[in-house]
Amino acid sequence: MKIFLHDNSGHPFQVQLSRSLAARGHEVTHSSFAEFQTPKGNLSRQPSDPESLTIHEFRLNEPFAKASLVKRWTQERRLGKKLAQYILDNRPDVVIASNTPLDALVPMQKAAKKTGARFIFWVQDIYSEAIGRILRRKSALLGATAGGWYSRLERNLLNGSDAIVVISPDFVDHLGTMGVDTAQTYVIENWAPLDEMVPVARDNDWSAALTDGKACRYVYAGTLGKKHNPELLVGLARQQDSHLYVFSEGEGADYLKAKLEAEPSLNMTVAPWVPFELLPKVLSSADALVCIVEEEASIFCVPSKVLTYLCVGRPLLLAVPESNLATRIVRGADAGLVAGPNDMDGFLANAHTLAADAALRTRMGENGRAYALETFDIERITDQFMKVIGGA
Repeated sequence: MKIFLHDNSGHPFQVQLSRSLAARGHEVTHSSFAEFQTPKGNLSRQPSDPESLTIHEFRLNEPFAKASLVKRWTQERRLGKKLAQYILDNRPDVVIASNTPLDALVPMQKAAKKTGARFIFWVQDIYSEAIGRILRRKSALLGATAGGWYSRLERNLLNGSDAIVVISPDFVDHLGTMGVDTAQTYVIENWAPLDEMVPVARDNDWSAALTDGKACRYVYAGTLGKKHNPELLVGLARQQDSHLYVFSEGEGADYLKAKLEAEPSLNMTVAPWVPFELLPKVLSSADALVCIVEEEASIFCVPSKVLTYLCVGRPLLLAVPESNLATRIVRGADAGLVAGPNDMDGFLANAHTLAADAALRTRMGENGRAYALETFDIERITDQFMKVIGGA
């Protein structure tokens, strides 16, 4: 088959799926949005890649205006037109869309229908819920109006798809309450690329440059918005027995830099995202890996950084809602300690527990790696996606 997989964010595990599909003989184009600001996966061709794989980045040739509602809306519509034109020109048999804004999905789906391609909506978040949450912070009326509009749009796009993939069973019932026909809905949980996230020693050639002494080393790597409650990270950095490294960019990282400037005694280093090929060394250098998710995200945000963390065999320190799939995974695997996103005392108590108990850190890290080895088998995951494609 001829498969077009667009992951707007350019994350690591989606391109791993494209490589696996191409290795099975399919002609696969994997694309992403170049200007979307987020850590990227391995989006360049590798010597081992099959000839049937093409990797492409769509560009608008200007910065993505994430914080500007009107400019962002126009940019996402322009991106959608480019994606639609690609479908019309190349006529794939199957289109898979992941992390793609609703306004860009509309022309994509129309183009797929026009060419007879099967359209698979890979749902990473309930976008209309997220849009409503964000806009309600600005205006209750704007949030209700725009949230209602995008809820109808998202429902229509889902019902217009030939198959739907969701990343958690929690999504299925919610789609039903939205009025979505879930007969062709498949649950495939996200994963991380085990072959690229291989653990190395804590003391490696990257960590040799660090000057934190014998302190317990915490690492946070990935996107960070102010909505994530970065004060949790500030509290962690005030501990005297540890040092926190934050690898991120954008408003959350800027907030932490300002805090560090105002309070130089914080045991914290804030640096840009690291290249994907360096990430295993950076994560492996940690004694514990940190993730925070805002309370209102609840079931509709499953942080991929948690799955990446599990691969490198380090314990996790989470501030995540009870209802989130990440909480169930980490507790079920006994791979870390979890507090609520607004529970500073519980979060710091868990940090102290991990810092004081090396044997606990080792056991939880090994448990996380074992979970990843058992769950993130790309051949089995590819089989699942082939079932979705067949059903579509």
